[in-house]
Amino acid sequence: MAISNQTTDKVRERVDIEEVVNDYVTLKRKGQNLWACCPFHQEKSPSFSVSPAKQIYKCFGCGKAGDPIQFIMDIEGVGFPEAIKHLATKYGIEIEEDKNIDPIDIQAYNEKESLYIALNFAKDFFHENLQSGEGKSIGLSYLKERGFDIATIEKFELGYSLDGWDHLLNKAKTSGFEETNLLKAGLILERENKPGNYYDRFRGRVMFPIHNLSGKAIAFGARIMTQDKKQPKYINSPETAIYHKSDVLYGIYQAKQAIRQKENCYLVEGYTDVISMHLAGVENVVASSGTSLTENQIKLIKRFSDQVTVLYDGDDAGINASLRGIDMLLEGGLNVKAVVFPPNEDPDSFSRKAGKEGFQKFLEAEEKDFIHFKIDLFTKGAADDPIKKAEAIRQVVLSISKVPDPIIRSVYAKESARLLGMEEDILLTELNRQLLKNQQKKSPSKFQKAPESSPIEQLLPGTPAEETKKTGPRTIKEERELVRILINYGFEMVSEEMHVCEYLLEEIKDLNFGTPIYQELLNHYKNALREGTIPKFDYFLKIQNPQLKTEVINMVAPTREISQNWESKHQIFSRREADDLPETTYKTSLKLKSAYLKRMRDELEEKIKLGKEEELEELLTMHMELTQLKSKIDRELGNVIPSRN
Repeated sequence: MAISNQTTDKVRERVDIEEVVNDYVTLKRKGQNLWACCPFHQEKSPSFSVSPAKQIYKCFGCGKAGDPIQFIMDIEGVGFPEAIKHLATKYGIEIEEDKNIDPIDIQAYNEKESLYIALNFAKDFFHENLQSGEGKSIGLSYLKERGFDIATIEKFELGYSLDGWDHLLNKAKTSGFEETNLLKAGLILERENKPGNYYDRFRGRVMFPIHNLSGKAIAFGARIMTQDKKQPKYINSPETAIYHKSDVLYGIYQAKQAIRQKENCYLVEGYTDVISMHLAGVENVVASSGTSLTENQIKLIKRFSDQVTVLYDGDDAGINASLRGIDMLLEGGLNVKAVVFPPNEDPDSFSRKAGKEGFQKFLEAEEKDFIHFKIDLFTKGAADDPIKKAEAIRQVVLSISKVPDPIIRSVYAKESARLLGMEEDILLTELNRQLLKNQQKKSPSKFQKAPESSPIEQLLPGTPAEETKKTGPRTIKEERELVRILINYGFEMVSEEMHVCEYLLEEIKDLNFGTPIYQELLNHYKNALREGTIPKFDYFLKIQNPQLKTEVINMVAPTREISQNWESKHQIFSRREADDLPETTYKTSLKLKSAYLKRMRDELEEKIKLGKEEELEELLTMHMELTQLKSKIDRELGNVIPSRN
């Protein structure tokens, strides 16, 4: 159920960033802040900083940043409501529900909670079955034969469903569960032509609970123990209100911390592959559980790492069938590597054969980035076959075109041309053709001819479409700096009668920011002013947008801290930007104006090159006026060569 604002406010007031972070890492004080090696990535020297005064954390290595609530969301991989519940429990705060919720939403929430309870009851029941009788002799014996030790069985909460029609059903009913709830959870089935007559879905199988990010069982995978060829080897829970297989990765709960620490996620197919790799000392591994990889699963991986290594069975047919997954991973912004096992081997069988040390060495030695992997795969036997080689090139280019980062694309293209023994220009031409094709598929409307506007109209300052289209990186630095000054010093007085924010907002009132994130922060700032508050940085930490919060923390967290001994012992005083706010504020506004004028002048020069003769005189006049105005501002800023800056 939605948590009330009162509960959220109580959590914000009560939590202490030092206490929260200390539950996960050991902090050491250095100056005003506390430091540790980052819990989100591997490092030898501490770059993870906690500010008790500001109640924020910031890693200067990987960029993670936030308040205590965001820390729990990051470290536990949970959403905002779960983080609030976690902290409320830690601090003994009673969780109040939002009273203004639609009754339909309340009903949906209650139904989901009842499913969690039923599924976790079943998980415990299956796990207890391993301790005696049939479960011990069949289920536990099978798991031990696979090399699964007790610690691993406990870690993954493995179990066994007894070979009978209603063992779980009867146990659940005597414990107060209703049959309709068990049916919705996918634990029982209704007999055909016998309404109201139910039986267990899982019977005589080893049970693999599927957990969500917070560790709750949400579904099951079940392996048969007999040789009955009429029955599938594995059956799985149906989709329910809390289980959507396209959103879930098996083992993510057990792997999330290791994925962060290793900065890599191994991706395999099945339950036993995941567990066998844990036994081999490789814990940063998840499985797609036999389903085709989905966008939501890729987003789930990216929450914990930008690097994924796909492990393939030693079977060419299986590899070729799975190649689409690599392109999807690339399109999702992940860096992709691949490992192929020897023929007729998979992660489960090979880890048991090679042993812990041998398995880990194999992964390190055989890992290839997707370019080398795909080229090796498609150029087998293609050396003397131009048709096959051309197809290999097309396949490689297709994958590179999925990479969203243009710099990484360029690097991959250069390396691919070298490996394929072809001219880089030819490969780039094909890549650009594929990129255009991809873009046309995504946004066909963008390639329809737009109505033309006059050159003068296109250059008018403050035109929203033009600002969004043209400002981009040309003013991003100056826009960020102005917002940073607002957040850090907007409440300070720049004169006896005016705040910093009043001065800056007046100076830029005719400018529209071209960088969406800074325009959004500026809008939030203005909204707070309209509500009668000059916002400080903690105002922005309440915004439910992780990107905005991270950017704000980057703006307020100092990249270095001056030792207190400099002033107290050595009498060495360093000038801070806050020491002369009028000058800092004045120059900040001038730098932004200078950047905008430069952008407008550069665009005008392009118009002069392409403009009609009858417009040339007016365009040149405008160019001269812009140059003179910019030169005046640059002289005020002290630039040595203002004319072309």
